[in-house]
Amino acid sequence: MTTITGRQKAALLLMQLGKDRAARVMAQLDVTEMEELTSEILRLDRVDQSLADEVVDEFHAAAEIGPGLGGGLGFAQQLLEASVGKEQAAGMIERLQASMAGHSFDFLQQADARQVVSLLDGEHPQTTALVLAHLRPDHASAILAGLPEDLRADVAHRIALMERASPDVVAVVTEALQRKASAVLAPRELSAVGGVQPLVEIINRADPATEKSILEGLSARDEALADQVRALMFVFGDVVLLEDRAVQLVLRQVETGTLAQALKGSGPDVRDKILRNMSDRARENLVEEIELLGPVRLSQVEEARAAIVQVIRGLEESGQIVVRREGEDELVA
Repeated sequence: MTTITGRQKAALLLMQLGKDRAARVMAQLDVTEMEELTSEILRLDRVDQSLADEVVDEFHAAAEIGPGLGGGLGFAQQLLEASVGKEQAAGMIERLQASMAGHSFDFLQQADARQVVSLLDGEHPQTTALVLAHLRPDHASAILAGLPEDLRADVAHRIALMERASPDVVAVVTEALQRKASAVLAPRELSAVGGVQPLVEIINRADPATEKSILEGLSARDEALADQVRALMFVFGDVVLLEDRAVQLVLRQVETGTLAQALKGSGPDVRDKILRNMSDRARENLVEEIELLGPVRLSQVEEARAAIVQVIRGLEESGQIVVRREGEDELVA
């Protein structure tokens, strides 16, 4: 038999059962299994008859087979509506389409950020925003930092206001960029975005200068939106919002020299929060290091603080600590 996965075989079999019988089978599955099978059905538009026969034989199932098997969006939507109802089916289809659209720009995921900046040169800011919203936040951040300064805030603003992207629009943009990429990027096998949170994740991974530039540009365009973004971001001063255990985990990954630079000019609440979560010896060494530093350039202080914030964000992403933003409810154990 042609090599296909078990999930693909199950999707093929469902497509041959007819809508009603397939719906009864789907109703016995949990939501995750339904979405996985529906995802496969969405990818199967027309299926070779001989392959369908092989699948039927393997499952020892009887089915009426027509001249060709119609899969695709229409069949998937009918099947889900019969299984879980029209409203829930619409939501599942929308999530699956968004997930599949996210793979449209896979050919850019491993490309050097400077190459992607070159590729996007001359594109409309909305196109650039659409692409960045589909990429990994760390990669999108590096690309955003490479854009001309007057363009960064415009693109950031568009990402924040973007709620949904039509799969057809994504397909058109992908096709156009793939053609253009052939002259910029090394050939590769190709295979609901946007909003404030994706923008925050992108800015969170930017260097301090890029972060400042983007936020200032956003403020000039939309002060309320800029305030919303700032409220969701974690900055060095927010260390006072961390639980003591979380602070201790962070300090284990930060060198004393970096910590000393970060604390230069910091408020007493931040300084006290850090010092009281250190051993007596470590506390003495840090205080001595701060005193020996003398005056420090502001850029060095900002760089040290950004490094510590990156450690905090990394621990949050890995689930080792919980970050509470200003104004959020207290955590209850």
